[in-house]
Amino acid sequence: MEILTASTGSYPRIGDSPEQQRHRQAYAQRERGEISDDEFERIQDEVTREVIEEQIRAGLDLVTDGQVRWYDPISHFTRKLGGCELDGLLRFFDTNFYFRQPVIKEELEWRGPIAKREFTFAKGVSPKPVKPVVTGPYTLAKLSINRRGGSFQSLVDEFAEVIAQEVKELAGAGAELIQMDEPAILKNPNDFPAFQGAIEKVAAGKGDARLALYTYFGDAAPLYGKLLKLPVDALGFDFTYSPSLPVVVAKLGCEKDLGLGLIDGRNTRLEIEREVLAVLKTILPNVGSERVFINPSCGLGEYLPREIAFKKLQNMVAIVEKVRGLT
Repeated sequence: MEILTASTGSYPRIGDSPEQQRHRQAYAQRERGEISDDEFERIQDEVTREVIEEQIRAGLDLVTDGQVRWYDPISHFTRKLGGCELDGLLRFFDTNFYFRQPVIKEELEWRGPIAKREFTFAKGVSPKPVKPVVTGPYTLAKLSINRRGGSFQSLVDEFAEVIAQEVKELAGAGAELIQMDEPAILKNPNDFPAFQGAIEKVAAGKGDARLALYTYFGDAAPLYGKLLKLPVDALGFDFTYSPSLPVVVAKLGCEKDLGLGLIDGRNTRLEIEREVLAVLKTILPNVGSERVFINPSCGLGEYLPREIAFKKLQNMVAIVEKVRGLT
């Protein structure tokens, strides 16, 4: 079993130093028409390179682009779609982070790659493997307002076609592992048939890439057995919401790659080594996973100061090095 350290998604784009404020300043300048879209994109490239370098400096084996270009996980994948408009702000689950809610007015139309350029840039500047992240079709549908009529199932299916195309583009661009986030299903377990159909549709287009399904902000233990049966290559969980999940995973096992969100992405407290090791001692001997990723419970960018996010990753790496020394 290979034990790796990984990012889960976002990384703080804003820091304490004046230089680390430039993304916020550039965003305001673009809103006022003081810089061009091309100039803003150049600055986003610089910040992306910077947060990748910081993840690598923390010691991660697998990084993301930090989602520097994302306003939020929902509008990022809907703002360029035909048939969809963005409405006001809504709270993202039980966090203090907000997203722009999509309003579906017509049949969805995918007009071209959304995440591909972000991934290819990050891949080109990172000496470590880069994991692109997409928001899953069920979560996109669940957090949208449907004003065109029709069933929820049909909307999930249309979003599945969109995300399947995104995954296909990322796989074609060389992504080896693609993370798909589906936090909403944990709050709505009765929707599992619609969710399962969407996951199957996306997985069918992944080509040679591995597809990782990540959930967070909810207890995954009740659905763990069903999630094991989905046609994905890896499963990732937020253990901060699931106190019984280590025992459930140990009991049912896992032959897929496993993402263990044991680092609280919403709490500034640094993890205590013995607490993390105790969970790993419960899980690792009872799973047949080829690769286990130790990662934060969720993206760090929306919930932690940049300095703390870096320290959390450093601490995570130090704990994993201890685990490697024991195995």
